[in-house]
Amino acid sequence: MLEVIVLDAEDARAARDGGADRLELIADMAADGLTPSRETFARVRAAVALPVRVMLRDRTGFATGGDAALDALCERARELRAEGADEFVMGFLDEAGRADVRALAALDEAVAGCAWTFHRAVDRAADRDRLRRDLAESANGRAGGLDSYLTAGSAHGVDAGMDVLLAEAARTAASEPGYAPRIIAGGGLRLDHVARLAAAGVTAFHI
Repeated sequence: MLEVIVLDAEDARAARDGGADRLELIADMAADGLTPSRETFARVRAAVALPVRVMLRDRTGFATGGDAALDALCERARELRAEGADEFVMGFLDEAGRADVRALAALDEAVAGCAWTFHRAVDRAADRDRLRRDLAESANGRAGGLDSYLTAGSAHGVDAGMDVLLAEAARTAASEPGYAPRIIAGGGLRLDHVARLAAAGVTAFHI
């Protein structure tokens, strides 16, 4: 599965024509991806028939910005859901670098249990394995839409994180607790990385 970042309908058509299987729709590439407008989503949805995962993030970094900011983001998520968005991307950490399970549960509820990716906040987590286990435990009745992790294995990109990605792919193959969600390899991904990752069982890639 090849997932391609897009900013607008023109990007979406180009990604489709280039062979994308799925799109990640964001605003503001310089900020590493923020929530797009409802109108932009509608234009992208009208332009292509590909699945579209929509970013839910309203500021740089991986903190929610407090209760008021989280409430506002949940409202934007509900508006996008009402527009027809049914797949999302999100990921928040607390001050200790652990998964912000409360924020993720609120957003999961706002999008009515739609499938979502935990994005590269995992690469900034204090303990990657604990984050996965915390989210797996929270999935019972709360963060139930989590089906994948977008990760480079390192905050510094796939070159630095290759060994982590290979190890986590093996844990996914072994069905270890917390490793059921699919790995989407992305963040400095190059063509020469793909064969090694694919041989380890990684089947999803993000550019």
